[in-house]
Amino acid sequence: MFFNSLQFAYFLPVVFLAYWFIPNKSKASQNFILIASSYYFYSCWDWRFLFLLLFSTLLVYFTALKIESCVSAFSRKMWLWFAVALNLSFLGLFKYYDFFVNSFTDLANSFGLHLSPLLLKLVLPVGISFYTFHGLSYIIDIYFKRIKAERNIIDYSLFVSYFPLLVAGPIERATHLLPQLKVKREFNFEKAKEGVYQIIWGLVKKVVIADTCAMYANAVFDHYNSMNSLSLMLGAVYFAFQIYGDFSGYSDIALGTSKLFGIDLLKNFDFPYFSRDIAEFWRKWHISLTTWFRDYLYIPLGGSKGSKWMKIRNTFIIFLVSGFWHGASWTFIAWGFINALYFIPLLVLNKNRNNIDAFSLSFNWSSLKIVLNILMTFIITCLAWIFFRAKTIHDALAYIKRMVTDLHFSSQYFNLERYSYELVFMLLFFVMVEWNNRYKIEPLSGKYSWLKVSLSIIAIIALGIFTDYKNFIYFQF
Repeated sequence: MFFNSLQFAYFLPVVFLAYWFIPNKSKASQNFILIASSYYFYSCWDWRFLFLLLFSTLLVYFTALKIESCVSAFSRKMWLWFAVALNLSFLGLFKYYDFFVNSFTDLANSFGLHLSPLLLKLVLPVGISFYTFHGLSYIIDIYFKRIKAERNIIDYSLFVSYFPLLVAGPIERATHLLPQLKVKREFNFEKAKEGVYQIIWGLVKKVVIADTCAMYANAVFDHYNSMNSLSLMLGAVYFAFQIYGDFSGYSDIALGTSKLFGIDLLKNFDFPYFSRDIAEFWRKWHISLTTWFRDYLYIPLGGSKGSKWMKIRNTFIIFLVSGFWHGASWTFIAWGFINALYFIPLLVLNKNRNNIDAFSLSFNWSSLKIVLNILMTFIITCLAWIFFRAKTIHDALAYIKRMVTDLHFSSQYFNLERYSYELVFMLLFFVMVEWNNRYKIEPLSGKYSWLKVSLSIIAIIALGIFTDYKNFIYFQF
């Protein structure tokens, strides 16, 4: 069930009405409705994977209770590693087994050994990377005594399977979400209205921006061998806006949907394409995943407390693991490696925390420098996105080589596709809207909100009819 589907448009009002208008509603009844809805939501993808979700939930739930009850430090650690290893084993089996087997087979073939590997060719359960990380953060927090183990299995199950965040995040923390699930929620009209606005804006990002850019980005990447430099540059920019509109749009819909039920989720994006360096970009892109790796991997590895070489090592580990988390492909690992290379100079020069303040622009040299830094950060981000989007590393390198050596900047691509010029102007308008709203809670609220909402809905309907691209990119992760 996609957030941008008619099925979800029917599903959400039904759940909303049942949640708020059930007779004698209590915290328990509210949570029961949400968990039943969440399991139905997940079953719409493939009901068989409900058993995997349930198994992962029960495994972490009972292991957390066991860890909390253990007196021996050794026993606590053994139960922790048992749960971590088993959860990661299922993630590895479904997501990475065939990748490792194929990679080993290719290596063996290069040495003249001809192997016939056993490939499982399993369907990747949607959202497995996200709900696995929900459970892992919870049990690690229990082990380090940051929180108490949850006794109420309904409350804990809802924390793992809550449908707005189940299949593509944000990756929630038990310390943030569980306390909200343990109290009865009261309807707040202003919060609900804010949620509706955020859902609509998320659909604008997804349907109007991401899906439109996807058609053009796909055309360029699928035929890059016949494209000139200008077309290839546009293709990289289109994909940059596609993945931003797609994933931040999903996050906006998730956060807005949750507000309808009186529950706040973690912010996942903070206008990352206005970042002044790559470190700031990674503080603003997929925030819930970045902070997850920081807290549960980077800091346990030593963080930034050791020598320069240890900091560099830890940074490479974080970015490589992050790339690998996104998918079982060398292109994702290369993408993570490239971002690590971007980040290291800032780390070595102690400049990775330079741009943590808010800023504004005016007509002076300082503002010009900020604009140039934003443009440079966006350009190198687009170069890295080429590896993320390409099917193979060879394709990514060939794409970049042709982009920088063809040196033809004619309007070739504009002449091939309809509405190409209109798309460029639409993206420029979108950038201006994002810039104007970067310090606002909700871009559609405030003055003339009714007009902004009306125009957004018209754009969603008009462009939604003409696009065949419906999937969310991060559903494959």
